[in-house]
Amino acid sequence: MIVSFSITNFRSIKDTVTLSFEADKSQDLEKYFILEPAPGQRLLKLGLIYGANGSGKTTILKALDSLRTLIVSSPLQKQTTLNYTPFLFNALTSAQETKFELIFFQNGIKYSYEIAFTKEAITFEKLEFYSPNKSLIYKRETNIEKQLTEIKFGTKAKLKRTQEEILEANTLWNNPVLSGFLKSNIDSPELRDVTDWFDKVLRKLITPKTDLSDSINKAIENKEINKDHIIKFLQKADFKITDLALEKRTIDYDDDMRKIMRFINKQIASRTPSSSSEKDPESLDLLEIGFRHSVLNGDHSDSYILPYAQESEGTQRYFQFSGLLDQILGKSSVILIDELESSLHPELLKHFLLLFLVNVKGSQIIATTHYRELLMERDIFRDDAIWFTEKISDGSIELYALSDFDSSVIRDTTSVFNAYKSGKLGAVPQLEDYYLDFDNES
Repeated sequence: MIVSFSITNFRSIKDTVTLSFEADKSQDLEKYFILEPAPGQRLLKLGLIYGANGSGKTTILKALDSLRTLIVSSPLQKQTTLNYTPFLFNALTSAQETKFELIFFQNGIKYSYEIAFTKEAITFEKLEFYSPNKSLIYKRETNIEKQLTEIKFGTKAKLKRTQEEILEANTLWNNPVLSGFLKSNIDSPELRDVTDWFDKVLRKLITPKTDLSDSINKAIENKEINKDHIIKFLQKADFKITDLALEKRTIDYDDDMRKIMRFINKQIASRTPSSSSEKDPESLDLLEIGFRHSVLNGDHSDSYILPYAQESEGTQRYFQFSGLLDQILGKSSVILIDELESSLHPELLKHFLLLFLVNVKGSQIIATTHYRELLMERDIFRDDAIWFTEKISDGSIELYALSDFDSSVIRDTTSVFNAYKSGKLGAVPQLEDYYLDFDNES
């Protein structure tokens, strides 16, 4: 579970902004919104980010997603550059480090992780945990001239000297130490906890273009997702679907496709030596899903299967979200969703959020949205769960919460929707009039 995430010098973010999931003192909707990963630690299950187009909402999610990728998919060679995208509207920041700081819980333990990097290298990294006081696991600095990593291990790391040397040798100057650990045949409960969090708890960013159907279909086939649960979710959302039908198909490659696949496999093998022994595929196995609908024909009902591709985008999106929801029931996950409302009817979006808040006990959703009508629903959101991004005069963004406003702007009886719509809360486009006067331009 995320406690807070701070970002410095990343894309449209220049100065440090912090997204916090620490709940304020309000007891509002406590049962549905609050998680307690440790005694006295109250964390929010949901964070919704509002803002105008180009105001940096998605940048917050991309920062977390970039951090995840940096750790679980680091370069295998020293010469490979990092995905470094600093704030470019400033001569100083365009050459400075990007910095991330993440505080989170994993298996009841609170961790603090910091990392700074440029295009070429990880320049600084530190991992600490609370037991109960803050203790150092490791601190890493990079000698840029020598392209070497220097790691100082804390006493809490519990690594033998030979293990420390192995980890140091496996950590390239453009790799986080956590990535070096993933490549090393050593064990450390703390390092394993943290790498598992990035790999298994923090999910990849879901955008409006993300298609989760293949992974959901495979999970249903492998019994990792309960098909009956998906049907129930869809029926509760007023989809007249009575069953899901999975069908396997095999497509044989022609000569041209074999050549393409051979080339792709060679490229993969050059980056991942362990894959070099794999045979070139001769065919593609597909797992397709159909939705069974029951319809009335006169005095009796008939049943028909509609292929997934012929369902509406809203039905497809809700099916994918239903699979996601079933995967995180009873588990700890952090879900990142850009444009949560994409392809969904407003009532369907509200229904999904309520399903999550009422039924999921150990996960968080961080999502961007333009659906301001949700701000009318005082009975389903807390002020500390609503965030706004706004672009300021130097081209960078600010991030602030609804709970940051004092009682002169927002009271318990205030219509948050009207306040946001009227511009009192910022984070809306500053539009001009509708008239075009091209004829009078000089």
